[in-house]
Amino acid sequence: MSDYVPTYDPLVATGPGHDQNYAPTYWAATAGAAPGDDGAIKHDMDADVVVIGSGFTGLATALFLAREHGIKAVVLEANRIAWGCTSRNGGQGQNASGRLYRSQWIARFGMDVALRLDREIRDGFDTFKDLVAGIDCDAQGGGHLFVAHRKKKLAFLENEARIMRDIFGYDARMLSREEVRRDYCADEEAEGALHESEGISVHPLKLAYGYLRLARASGARVHPGSPVTDWQTRAGIHYLRTPGGIVKARIVAVATGAYTAPGLTPYLTNRYFPVLSNCLVTRPLTRAELGATHFLTHEAITDTRTLRFYYRLLPDNRLQIGSRSAIRGADAPRAAHLRVLTDGLARKFPPLAGIDVDYSWWGWVDVSHDMVPRIVAANDIQSVFYALGYGGNGVSFSAQAGRRMAERIAGKASPTFSLPIYASPLPYPSQGRWAAPFRRLGQAALYGWYHLQDEYV
Repeated sequence: MSDYVPTYDPLVATGPGHDQNYAPTYWAATAGAAPGDDGAIKHDMDADVVVIGSGFTGLATALFLAREHGIKAVVLEANRIAWGCTSRNGGQGQNASGRLYRSQWIARFGMDVALRLDREIRDGFDTFKDLVAGIDCDAQGGGHLFVAHRKKKLAFLENEARIMRDIFGYDARMLSREEVRRDYCADEEAEGALHESEGISVHPLKLAYGYLRLARASGARVHPGSPVTDWQTRAGIHYLRTPGGIVKARIVAVATGAYTAPGLTPYLTNRYFPVLSNCLVTRPLTRAELGATHFLTHEAITDTRTLRFYYRLLPDNRLQIGSRSAIRGADAPRAAHLRVLTDGLARKFPPLAGIDVDYSWWGWVDVSHDMVPRIVAANDIQSVFYALGYGGNGVSFSAQAGRRMAERIAGKASPTFSLPIYASPLPYPSQGRWAAPFRRLGQAALYGWYHLQDEYV
């Protein structure tokens, strides 16, 4: 087992590493012993289907391939099981996918497609709920609280609540500042909130371990410590080189999220943008601190910043909070990025100013250039597939993405596949491929503008 590299950056690294330990997350520290796996690849082997990546999407794909289609896939993981996005996120499972709100679905795709897309996302949340129900993963239900961090955001939330109720039929309601403080928590920034009843938060690594057990019990093989260092295709057969041997496969599914090596496959080059998210977990709150912050909920909470904060009270009464981080991996360890979280926590909950932080980490998020994920066949002969671009909303929708990618691998047809998330590849930057090397300059400028809008304009 090699040491975790905190400055890893998918835009400049040659790959995600080999057999690295987990990032120092609360999840890795509290998940318990990892289930059995099939060990690193030790020799050349053949496989019908190879899934690259053992996070939520990769494990769900392998599980549904075996369970619903009788296909026993081989999963290749560069490091430890669920090493990337899956073991570093905030664990908030929402009835969503990608970065767009339902009002934006209507504006971009039209009413008919928006309604069909909602049915698919809702079905996906049911897929997630069914899996969570059978796995011990510290699930915390009750819904999602979307907090207006400034009064000017209330009109936006009121419009979203109306659309969710009147068009999509959800139990979505607005709460006043007083109702938020009385019934949920004393978030000093909250000027009101939209409450939606669908939302389940989980311990993500415990959930991934559950997926692993189910996938292997169904016949899948899962090989950690087996990065794909070279990928050649000859006569329709894919040759995936790992340090321990070459795996030959008829079909390859890529489920590597923001940890996709730049040279892994040309089908994904420049088609998504990795951004860093920071996260911390405090020591357990005392009874007095729980009283002072009036935490009565364990629901997922996010605020209306573009550079949003996401936070919740964990089962052991620690507070978890996350938000944006550095632009580049090399800058991620700087204390300034942790201060974004500690300062935000102190603004929201003044009694917790200066509270001890027991866990702090960061991880990369895969954001598509049009804010919409894709689960697609990458080539015309349908021998390469990928699911990518969740934009931070992959905890729940990754289950459905895995299920749909399994259907596509198995050759199943469905009207659902005409939806935008299934019908086209991840797009290049709107400025064109030439703009890719300059995206981080644009990201830095956007972060500055978003901060002005979030806090002052």
